[in-house]
Amino acid sequence: MTREGRIRLLVVAAAVGALELACRIDWIPASVMIPPSAMATSLWDILVSGTHWKDILVSLRSVATAAVLAVVLGFLVGAVIHALPLVRSAVEPLLASYYAVPTFMFYPVFIILFGVGPSAIIAIAVLLAVVAMISATLTGLDRIPRVLGKTALIMRLGPIERAFKISLPAAMPYLFTGVKLAVAYAFIGVIASEFILSGAGMGYAIAYAYNNFNNREMYGLMLLIVLLVTVVNTALDAVDRRLQARLRR
Repeated sequence: MTREGRIRLLVVAAAVGALELACRIDWIPASVMIPPSAMATSLWDILVSGTHWKDILVSLRSVATAAVLAVVLGFLVGAVIHALPLVRSAVEPLLASYYAVPTFMFYPVFIILFGVGPSAIIAIAVLLAVVAMISATLTGLDRIPRVLGKTALIMRLGPIERAFKISLPAAMPYLFTGVKLAVAYAFIGVIASEFILSGAGMGYAIAYAYNNFNNREMYGLMLLIVLLVTVVNTALDAVDRRLQARLRR
């Protein structure tokens, strides 16, 4: 483990220990939050009993679908905008201010279009995630060294060969940053939407537990989401570090 990794682990352990102590000595009432050890026990019971496996699978399927759609659509739209300078000059300021718009205000529109269910949730998550991929695509295509373009001309590569052999490999470190952000926003969009648009999923299960004053189950599910996001982000970070190292060479 690297020095930064050890420091990160120490900070997390200290924060968890402090929270455990605060809950155990009633600085934080049990009606507000349960100790992290109780959260872990609750999570274990949830996984062993299988009561929420359906909700977990529903959420993960929606996140995966939204992330894939956002990455593919974001890359295609970004590539088209990059190829049309006039369109880019008109659209880019809108992209810069996109996240100032509260995306969830469109959920009544998506209910009308898709009905109450996974489709509306996925649509909101894609809407939230796609712009990050568009921006990353524009940045990545901008950063392709001009010498590689000249190399493609010398080698007489066609558009498809140039894309797969030169453009995509050169832009990949920047594109993968967009992939990371798209996955993160997909998680946010899906879980948040499930609170208001779904009868299944982890967001719905958390809201149901909250409404029934079941803090133990609510915090167990919240811990599961934190762990899932941490694992996914750690894996993506490992790939990103490799790509960034290749970029620096």
